This record gives sequence, C-alpha cells and structure tokens, in this order.
Amino acid sequence: MKVERKLMSKKKPTFPINDMLSDYLKKYKRNVKIPIFYDDLLRFQGSVTVYDNNDEDTLWIRTYYSEWDRIEIDNSLKKIYMMLLSDGSDATLPFLNVDAIDYCTFGNSKPFRIKVRNILNDNFTYFYVKKADASRVYGLELEHILSPHNINFLVHKDTLIEEHIVGIPGDDFIKNFLPKCTESEKSQIAKEFVKFKERCLVRLLGDMRSYNYVVTPTHDFFSIIYKIRAIDFDQQSFEGNLKVYNLQFMKENFKMVEMVSKKLENSSIEQYKIEERSFMAKRMITAPRRTEFLINCMKNDTISYPKNVALLKNQLMKYVGDVKFKECTNMGEVLDTILSFVKRNYLDISNKELF
Repeated sequence: MKVERKLMSKKKPTFPINDMLSDYLKKYKRNVKIPIFYDDLLRFQGSVTVYDNNDEDTLWIRTYYSEWDRIEIDNSLKKIYMMLLSDGSDATLPFLNVDAIDYCTFGNSKPFRIKVRNILNDNFTYFYVKKADASRVYGLELEHILSPHNINFLVHKDTLIEEHIVGIPGDDFIKNFLPKCTESEKSQIAKEFVKFKERCLVRLLGDMRSYNYVVTPTHDFFSIIYKIRAIDFDQQSFEGNLKVYNLQFMKENFKMVEMVSKKLENSSIEQYKIEERSFMAKRMITAPRRTEFLINCMKNDTISYPKNVALLKNQLMKYVGDVKFKECTNMGEVLDTILSFVKRNYLDISNKELF
C-alpha cells in the first residue's frame, strides 16, 4: 500500500459533465432520458453482506427497499435495461424481473449492480448505476473508440448507466486460473497483457490493478484465446505520475509482468506494442469525426489538477521525446498530443511502405 500511495492520489474528485460533452453524448445517442436516478437507489432501508462461493466478503451489500419504493424502482430499472440493451420498448417488461440490487462499499464510484432475469428462460444479466463523472465518461468513450471492444452506456444528468463487461476478474484469474494454464496459453496471455498495457498507457487510462480488468477466455477450434478488458474507467487522464498508467508498476500485476518477461523476447514485446499502436491509429482514422469531437471536448474541459498536468506532460516529454507536450495546458491537450504522435508515426510508416 505504501507504494500505491506514492503513485496515486488518495481520492479522485467527481468532475461534472459540461455542455460540450453533453452535446457529444446527445449526438451519439448516449444521453437518454431515464426514469430513475442514482440518488433514488440510495433510499434503501436495509442491507445484508454479499459473500462469494468461498464465504468471503465481496464488499457488496444487497439492498432492501420499502414495498412501495421497490415496485417503482423495479419498473424503472427494467425500463433502463431495455433502453441499454434493446430498443427501449415496454413489450418485454412483463417477462423481466429485478432479482437483486447490490451496492458496492468499495472504491470511488460506489456503484449499484442490478441483476435482471428473464423469467421465461432464467437467463440473467447485470448492469450498473453510478454517479456520472466526466472523466469516467471519457474513459468509456475512449474504450469504445480505441479498443477492440464496443461498450454500451447511457448518461442522464448526474446518473451513469453501464453495461456489465463479462470476464474473470484479473485478481481471481491470476490466483486461481493462471497456474493451471498451459505454457502455450501463458504465452498468448503474455502477448495480450503487453497489448493491453500499451493500450492503457497510450490512452492514459490509469489504475489498472488486477481487480480493475477482466480476462475473457474464448474457445477457438482446439485452443482457448484470452482477451483482457478494462472494467474501471474512473482514472482516465487524472493522475500526474506516468507510472499510474503503466500496468507493470502495480504490485497486483507482478505475476503477469513476471510471466511476460519469461515467455516473450524483447523483440516480440516491441512487435506487439507496435501492433497495438497501429490498431489504435486505424481506429482513429476510420472514425475521425467522432474522435476529434471527443478530444475537443476533453481539451475544453477540466478533469484533473494543474499540478498533475504539469507533472505528466514533463514525464511524457522525456518518455516520448516530443517537445509538443510542453505546450499542453490540460489533460485533453496531453492526450491529443499522444494520439497525434501515434497516428503520425503510423501514417509515416505506412506511406513509406506504399512507395
């Protein structure tokens, strides 16, 4: 814990969503009027601790509401479910049931986790209700644009609705699944970890400790392919210490970092980093208007402290060797400089190969 306190601030504040970001969310159908807000769910009258299969405290509590509140809340949550994952119509509402409303007592966002079940076939899924925070919204949008994974979320006033990202929590995977993986699987996971680390570093998504990402195994012919996805976007472009955006400096990731050093040569690591940067550049090129609009929102917003911006741009100037960071005045400009650098390098190399 002593190391982490040096790396990160004790608590990140919540930044409001300004008019420009709100316009962006409306344009891309993220801003939708919803029937219930985060504060409404805080009216629970009691709770019990939620334990996992090993009888360990999950840091979630299951909430209980008065009879009249529960009827209204359940109906509103089912409507939100349809808005998030379907066409928003009421046709299937009679076939949905809200099985649980859990509240997390750990972390900055203190989310509610909603479990919705289809009573016809017993299939269920989750979504989350959180306090809207500008940096978190930027993190979600950057994930949607720059990563291989699309993501659904809705924002209305001070409430954020997020879809559940399926996967094995990183800390659980490292402890219980990684030791059972074959050597070939470990090599593949090492490759994915390098690419995930590079993606987080380039887009300035911080605090990717093992419990803030998930590992998703997918069967492909006679093998299992592992992908790594971020699930926590609170620390988007906030901290000033560059190490916060580099997964290898988080002690919770030590076993993954150790595995990378054992399974991959330096030349392979560099290759995978270049592959990931090239992928991000291609994503920006194929969605130029959306990317530019979002970055302009960040450049006209405040999502960090001036001291953090000053520290980070100086560290990036040394790390990347680009003096343009010196001109940056906020986190949006810092991120724009990084992404422009990545895109420029990709275009320079691809143009040389063409001729």
